[in-house]
Amino acid sequence: MRKFSFQHKASERFYYYRGRFLRLLMHSLLHIRLLFRWTVLSLILGSVLGVVGTEFVNCISFSTAFRNEHLWCYALMPTGGVLIVFLYWVTHDKHDKGTNMILASLRSEAQIPVQTAPLIFVSTIITHFVGGSAGREGAALQLGGGLANMFGNLLHMREKDKHILIMSGMSAAFSAIFRTPVGAAVFAMEVGCVGTMQYGALVPCVISSLTASYIAGKLGLPLERYEVYPVPELAPFTALQTILLGIFCSALSIIFCVILHRTEHYMKKYIKNPYIRILTASAVLILMGFLFRTTDFYGTGGAVIAKAVHGEAVWYAFILKMFFTAVTLGGGFKGGEIVPSFFVGATFGCLFGQITGLSPSLCAAVGMMALFCGVTNCPLASLFISAELFGQGCVPYCLLVIAVSYLLSGYYGLYKEQRFYYSKFTDEHVSHKTRK
Repeated sequence: MRKFSFQHKASERFYYYRGRFLRLLMHSLLHIRLLFRWTVLSLILGSVLGVVGTEFVNCISFSTAFRNEHLWCYALMPTGGVLIVFLYWVTHDKHDKGTNMILASLRSEAQIPVQTAPLIFVSTIITHFVGGSAGREGAALQLGGGLANMFGNLLHMREKDKHILIMSGMSAAFSAIFRTPVGAAVFAMEVGCVGTMQYGALVPCVISSLTASYIAGKLGLPLERYEVYPVPELAPFTALQTILLGIFCSALSIIFCVILHRTEHYMKKYIKNPYIRILTASAVLILMGFLFRTTDFYGTGGAVIAKAVHGEAVWYAFILKMFFTAVTLGGGFKGGEIVPSFFVGATFGCLFGQITGLSPSLCAAVGMMALFCGVTNCPLASLFISAELFGQGCVPYCLLVIAVSYLLSGYYGLYKEQRFYYSKFTDEHVSHKTRK
């Protein structure tokens, strides 16, 4: 009887552990299958967007260089503006919401039209050719999200899987255009829902981002790097100066967001016809350039950013750039707001360094990251991008200023469809929309 009982228990244990082993093996195989699936999809998407992103940057670089050599291109701004409005009208995309539509699609609150990717590609190039004050990243997010959405539709993917694919496309396009693969991967997961990270998209975002950056490098797109000097050791006094810069930059990020949103709102309210609106914006931009006798505030302003990081900037540069960008985007031209925020942060930071005696070069770099964090509400992405753009020496300063800017910028931001799921001030769940 005892022998039978022992054999029976041994048999039960055997079947119990065999069942656990088989379940573990099955789960492991399913996870490996999922890893293989996302790896293949991400490699394909990253490769495609690496090529597309490189060509996009090359087209913008050519347009900018051509415009700088032929100043008559600025006279084509009204024509270019009308062409952009016509393109959106003829493709039945009259109510284009830009990057906000991509963010809303991550919550299944909007559908991305097929024409999104080609439209933003062409219209952003036109904007830069005629001198509109805009960036490239808005186009990158729309380009990546639009192509990823098309890819997901072709594969008949589930809605939730398509959300992950869209984030993967956003990270790939951002990485190809800015050559910051680590920051791009984190930014795509962080920007939609502030306070929560979409970790389910970690593998596809990382693989597509690294792939796109690698392809862009092989196609000749250089890394975007800035040399910051001098970088003093972080001490109590320099830390206090950095915190003060973070306070100013958080306020400036709120002002920048409010100017952008209010300008767009009032231009649409008082000039309802999109053709007249973009013609009015063109006239204002040309007039401002004529009055200030400079072309520094047109286009991306990359040369001014580079000078600021080298410690050179006029005191009013950040003010004019905010207004140039607000009129450009509010009037109907296409592009992004992040590179202009880099411009504003770099020139203001440089000015802060010149006044306080802290390294203007360092302050320009730190100001860039403070403004970026303040307008996007993405502190982790800001930190990683700072390390990729400026090197490890600036990271302690950037970490400090990012923390301050994130806290004090409140619930303001560039993207109206961004959602805040955790409070910035207390440990509690919230459900805030971006303030306008």
